[in-house]
Amino acid sequence: MWHGSHAFAWWRMLAKNGLSIHPKYYGISLVTTVTTAIHATLRMAQQATSASEATRTPLAEDPLFIIGHWRTGTTLLHELFIEDARHGYPTTYRCMDPNHFLLTENLFKPYLGFMLPSQRPMDAMATGWEKPQEDEFALAMLGAPSPYWSIAFPNLQPQDTLAYEVEHLPEAERRRWERVFVTFLRECAWAAPPRDRRMVLKSPTHTWRIPTLLKLFPKAKFVHIMRDPYVVFPSTVNLWRSLQQTHGMQIPKLEALEEHVFGTFTWMHKRLEATKGLVPKGQWAEVRYEDLTANPLSQMERLYGELELGGFDSAQPRISAYLEQQKGYETNKFKPLPLDVESDITRRWGEVIDRFGYARRGQNGAGS
Repeated sequence: MWHGSHAFAWWRMLAKNGLSIHPKYYGISLVTTVTTAIHATLRMAQQATSASEATRTPLAEDPLFIIGHWRTGTTLLHELFIEDARHGYPTTYRCMDPNHFLLTENLFKPYLGFMLPSQRPMDAMATGWEKPQEDEFALAMLGAPSPYWSIAFPNLQPQDTLAYEVEHLPEAERRRWERVFVTFLRECAWAAPPRDRRMVLKSPTHTWRIPTLLKLFPKAKFVHIMRDPYVVFPSTVNLWRSLQQTHGMQIPKLEALEEHVFGTFTWMHKRLEATKGLVPKGQWAEVRYEDLTANPLSQMERLYGELELGGFDSAQPRISAYLEQQKGYETNKFKPLPLDVESDITRRWGEVIDRFGYARRGQNGAGS
């Protein structure tokens, strides 16, 4: 996926990791070096043309942010919200090739279908250039600080961990992150008329960023989605394993992967509890994945009401049609967790498990 990067972003990543590329990936690294130079050139061309007006045009409305840990159902919720014709979103094409889509999207996209698998490697959900995507990928491709660079070099130290809590970045880096983020959103809004639509964004990394997001967008809306942690744990391990094996520039060792999942989940929920109180009334809502999948229309109507979005009656037919199309889709099935793993989840995540009303499992849990 690094083919979509700006040359600055690509060389920054290589320099930070000491060019520690496995020989197996020398070829793809060379190709990426060439393509990123092309992207940098096209970025300059775009900035000299259509982007000049786009980057100066503020968003008509502050965004709606879907937040929550990876593998909790953020993608499902994203796809439900964007069925509302009043909502815009960053497409996969714009997130994976964010440098010059205003200039080249209509020209390039019809010929790039071969570059996408038909399904996502981690969960078999359908892919497509017009599907909604995480804007965090665009930030990484554009050269903003992003923890997603760890996908490329999984055997080294985690990348840009300060970019989770953006306000803790050095001043110059923080300003650059904010500038890149806002510019990308304005370009996405400009690329998809009507330009008065509210952008709906989904990136688990934004769960850490409530203070910064509210500073940039004081009227932003937030939906936090939660899922049974005993399902989230193996699914997240599978996610990172799949991404590292598919998009890494090293052969991933994976020894520390489970510990990374344990620690990141705990960190995210501590940060969430410390910052969600900053969000004003009418701009915050929560939903459990299990409730959403059991009663999607009633849960969406509730979320619309709590977020004071209005217009659910007009959005409902399209949401219902989307749900009808998804009938038959099956989520990933994993082997039952070993008792010691269940016990570790209960011990380390028990407070979160209790807070959201899930049953404890494993030793000393409700299922023992």
